[in-house]
Amino acid sequence: MTRKVWFQAGVGVLLALLIIKYFMEIKWIFSPFLIIAKTILVPLLLGVVLFYVTEPLQRFLEKRRFPRWGSILTILLSVVAIIWIFAAIVGPPVMKQVDTLVKNAPNLAKDIKATTEYVLQHRDAVPQQLDEAIDKVIDSIQSIAVVFAKLIIQFFQSAIQTAFTLILVPFFFIFLLKDHEKFAPFILKFFTGKKKIWLGKTLSDIDTVLRSYIQGQLLISLLLAVMMYAGYLIIGLDYALLLVIFAFFMNVIPFIGPWIAFTPALIIGFIQDPKLAILVSVVTLVAQQTDSNFITPNVMGKTLDIHPLTVITIILAAGNIAGFLGILLAIPAYAVGKAIVRNIYEMRNEIKQTAMKDV
Repeated sequence: MTRKVWFQAGVGVLLALLIIKYFMEIKWIFSPFLIIAKTILVPLLLGVVLFYVTEPLQRFLEKRRFPRWGSILTILLSVVAIIWIFAAIVGPPVMKQVDTLVKNAPNLAKDIKATTEYVLQHRDAVPQQLDEAIDKVIDSIQSIAVVFAKLIIQFFQSAIQTAFTLILVPFFFIFLLKDHEKFAPFILKFFTGKKKIWLGKTLSDIDTVLRSYIQGQLLISLLLAVMMYAGYLIIGLDYALLLVIFAFFMNVIPFIGPWIAFTPALIIGFIQDPKLAILVSVVTLVAQQTDSNFITPNVMGKTLDIHPLTVITIILAAGNIAGFLGILLAIPAYAVGKAIVRNIYEMRNEIKQTAMKDV
């Protein structure tokens, strides 16, 4: 019985739960290390994202016989130039819209309150079924508003914390550009034989998953933001640029992100003109359908192959556990874990088949 897979899995789960239980009881010992890890984690992650975004350019340059230092210098100058151009072109209108939004915030709050009071005052004139539907919609809106408010707060908290740690990003970024080929050989030198081959394949799969996810998701988010911005300009939505910048960051989160980005646009559109709420919904629907049917299948393909229900479950759980940062890291972490488990399963099957041949 002890050789059965279900028995070994059960023992493994019990041991994992015991380890977690005792770890939680002595977690205060690890608090200083966790603080240091969190401080380093954000700039490291930004460095990794920048590396995977610019790594194709580095390969292109070095194929043209650029030396390593030349490719790194070219990439750094390109990144600085892009940031400067973006800040020069987009910065002033964004600041203007932020200033306008802050000044109009009291009026927006009054409009929302007036609309809510109007609906509540005229509820007696609607049928009972519609009244129940309104109750459900109001409850749903309140729930969405609470979640959205938490995400907004966490987003700006993360942005502020990131601003203080940006000084470390260039160091991680340059280090990855300079020595990224040395990481796998450094790990593999401690292993020999089949373990070394298996670990090399696993590290290669992890690299492929991370590269595909980061490059693909950022490209998808950028294309969605461009489509939404064009749509918002056509319908004349206020704060279009501000909403699209927020949407760009939210669209990085698969499936749920676009709907989070849709909520503030819908509210502002409804306050500006109730007809605009319908047009905002149409713009979002067109962008989402274009993404689902044309962009994502061609950009991401079947690299991650994660079911939408799994994505939603993981994101919700990660959001409750680790906030906005957890939401951003949940899917790539799951994809990496899936790649590791798949390789373990393949190795187990190979050992099993070899043992059966020997018998």
